[in-house]
Amino acid sequence: MKNTALTHIHESLGARMVSFAGYNMPVQYEGVTAEHLTVRSAVGVFDVSHMGEFLVEGTEALTLLQKVTSNDVSKLAIGDAQYSCLPNDIGGIVDDLICYRLKEQTYLLVVNASNINKDWNWIQKHNQTIGAELKDLSDSYSLLAIQGPKAIEAMQSLTSIDLAEISFYTFKIADFAGAEHAIISATGYTGSGGFEIYVKNEQVAEVWKQVFAAGDPYGIKPIGLAARDTLRLEMGYCLYGNDINDTTSPIEAGLGWITKFTKDFVNSENLKAQKEAGITKKLVAFELTERGIPRHDYKIVDADGKEIGIVTSGTMSPSLSKGIGMGYVPKEISKPGNEIFIQVRKKQIPATIIKLPFYKG
Repeated sequence: MKNTALTHIHESLGARMVSFAGYNMPVQYEGVTAEHLTVRSAVGVFDVSHMGEFLVEGTEALTLLQKVTSNDVSKLAIGDAQYSCLPNDIGGIVDDLICYRLKEQTYLLVVNASNINKDWNWIQKHNQTIGAELKDLSDSYSLLAIQGPKAIEAMQSLTSIDLAEISFYTFKIADFAGAEHAIISATGYTGSGGFEIYVKNEQVAEVWKQVFAAGDPYGIKPIGLAARDTLRLEMGYCLYGNDINDTTSPIEAGLGWITKFTKDFVNSENLKAQKEAGITKKLVAFELTERGIPRHDYKIVDADGKEIGIVTSGTMSPSLSKGIGMGYVPKEISKPGNEIFIQVRKKQIPATIIKLPFYKG
């Protein structure tokens, strides 16, 4: 099991540590609900250094990224970021990722920790005939997600740039908490604003220390991966391995907006045909209308108890105090307002399909 450069700090803070994607990670400190509400109301810090980082450079960098990702990388200016996915050959998704354009011919891909080797091999395979320069920086960089409505105010003293000028899905390379050339990015996965800070492993302990000193007057707290999951689910953001995987298509998952058929990419013809023919199942969001907690892999049934789908993500929403979830159902019943039922042990609990996000802020 790998450690991050901050594992010793999490342990000293009394975090409950778990194995996640091969890393020793903090799942919670004081409790999921308290940590979740800290991010919604103030500011919290996640160590997400387990994420993977690939550098793609050279004259063929754009050619490679246009081939392997679903979104249109040519639209990125330097300083822009883009949510995208790596489609596979069979209509599913290798991984979802964020692509940053660092320089004219230099891009950074940030991928899920559990998929680092799989993604690297997939991209390398497609690069054999293209010849872009690839570097795996995953073991050299640390990543802090500083999230919450007070993040800008709390962190402004740590950098010479104006944090308020970094709009959603853009970034700047600047000084931060003594680290030169940090990537300061507004691509958070919580729906409450804030930043991600990429620094070298040897710098991150000092950055963590300064972040907590600066954030102390604002009620800053360390946040574990469990609250990260409830926060992203309240926004309806997909989690790889739950809501999307090797067998779910981006069209079915509601990710048509990152699937651009203005270019040729891996399996684009088949995905375009699927979009034109119409999908048979669709990822929907739902709220329970009676007390209960939906969980991953619970059955979705109709009024007669017939199985019609499966829950991909579910929880008791700390912000809304009700059971919420996402899952795949037949396209014909996927409209917001329709009633479905979630099989929770022997009970069938009614739920209503809703339009995302759950949490409106």
